[in-house]
Amino acid sequence: MPVRQGKYLAGVMTVAALGAGFATAPAAHAAFGVHVVRAGQSIQAAVDQAREGDTVYVMPGTYRESLRISKALTLRGADAGAVVLRPAVGKAVGAANACAAAGDGICVRGDAGRMVSDVHIESLTVQGFAKNGIDASGTDRMTVRRVTVQDNGQQGISQEKSTRAVLADNQAVGNGQSGIFVANLVDAEGGALDTQGTVISHNTLMDNKIGATVRRARVMTIENNQVAGNCGGVFVVGDENNPKAGDLDIKHNTITANNKYCAATTRLPAMQGIGVLLTGAEDTRVTDNQIMDNVGTSPMSGGIVLYPSNVGVANMRNQVSGNVLSGNAPADVADRDAKGAGNVFTSNTCKVSEPAGRC
Repeated sequence: MPVRQGKYLAGVMTVAALGAGFATAPAAHAAFGVHVVRAGQSIQAAVDQAREGDTVYVMPGTYRESLRISKALTLRGADAGAVVLRPAVGKAVGAANACAAAGDGICVRGDAGRMVSDVHIESLTVQGFAKNGIDASGTDRMTVRRVTVQDNGQQGISQEKSTRAVLADNQAVGNGQSGIFVANLVDAEGGALDTQGTVISHNTLMDNKIGATVRRARVMTIENNQVAGNCGGVFVVGDENNPKAGDLDIKHNTITANNKYCAATTRLPAMQGIGVLLTGAEDTRVTDNQIMDNVGTSPMSGGIVLYPSNVGVANMRNQVSGNVLSGNAPADVADRDAKGAGNVFTSNTCKVSEPAGRC
């Protein structure tokens, strides 16, 4: 594999010297360059120098900078436990890019009218940023794997106006809003975005406000995640715009003891003890999950809850089936949306439902 060198790079390293991560790299990347960054050097400089399809490989160390990516490349750390990205401090702040100015750790941005495709972020930690750990907008086929996003002020991983993403094998811990957040746009009106099959899978989502939030988005899979210790586990949130949020599969997740307390906001009541919440959602399938010990006194508390949208949009044609629920309170399954229609509850293993008969 050829290695491009430059002013900011540490020189030529063979594939063997970089370890097993490159030994398993797809053959299609063999003709592209590898830019190696060592502790004390600039990751952003390597990103800027990289060509489409290149890999920026980051050696162990703590890097005080924010990154902006707007081209197809792979950003790969040696290991999430060994490569840590943290906010710049002191004089470094004055030279920071727009991503840093916004308070984000890694920003992936498509240009106006052109999505950026095939950005891959792997095997590093993004920690302590004021806003989002990874903030993506206008991306297609982006992947985030084996990344730890921890103690960021808002979202751990945030994607807006993005399609066909894979967010897998990550850890999102202690973030101020959602561990993983997928939406159309949060600061403009519009119908739900068709994500064309975005997948959120095999992640550990702990001690955030919400484990995973889908807001005004459609056509996704959320599967095989471990979701625990948040105020709420998995939220699907829609509104009055068309098309509606939904057409999702939430399946094979373990959602346990999301009993952290989060105070009320102008949009939502206090949150605690919420496993899966559907509000203003349609055609969503909640199947074959294990949902246990989510306990609280919020109006949204319970194992699987259908709840009225704050703008009056009903939950429609959702399917809740084959789930195993226990120890959730005040109910394992609760349909609290009086305007909802066509919602089906079948073959769930549980003890308490609102109204009776939903198990």
